[in-house]
Amino acid sequence: MNGFTERRTSGAGERPGRDDLVLTWEASSAMLPLVRRVVADILQHRQRLALLQPERDQLERNRLQLAWVERARRYEIDEEIASVAGELRSSRGELETLGVALLDADEGLVGFPTIVNNRRAYFSWKPGEEGLTFWNFAGDFNRRLVPASWTNAAKDKSEAPRRNRPKK
Repeated sequence: MNGFTERRTSGAGERPGRDDLVLTWEASSAMLPLVRRVVADILQHRQRLALLQPERDQLERNRLQLAWVERARRYEIDEEIASVAGELRSSRGELETLGVALLDADEGLVGFPTIVNNRRAYFSWKPGEEGLTFWNFAGDFNRRLVPASWTNAAKDKSEAPRRNRPKK
């Protein structure tokens, strides 16, 4: 596996956001269903904010000439923006708690921290991809295919024959 440290999976009790958090491909793949939902929420919140902000900006520019209905809408938008922004922060916090990095918020690209050749790296995923098939070094967005040997080791372990337990 040329420097890949598969056995250094962190424990569940580790603090989120630590620089020493290292996940295996297998552990990252197991987290992917939850991460998919969190990323979908993040993208939805960002889209909602992108729709609300132009309307708010226009109402703010014309605030001195607004009729009562428009003023009420301005306050509603402010409250809605605050609410959606809070939900966005909460969703980002979920990723942080899991130890997953949001690498590109516009695309929903996330990274599961790992080590490759003694360098910080990520197994990376974005919406539309079936599974964890790419990785990249930290700070380098050149995504590479995950070698089959990294995933075969995980598959081999799960397919290994189980020993029969002796009868009592």
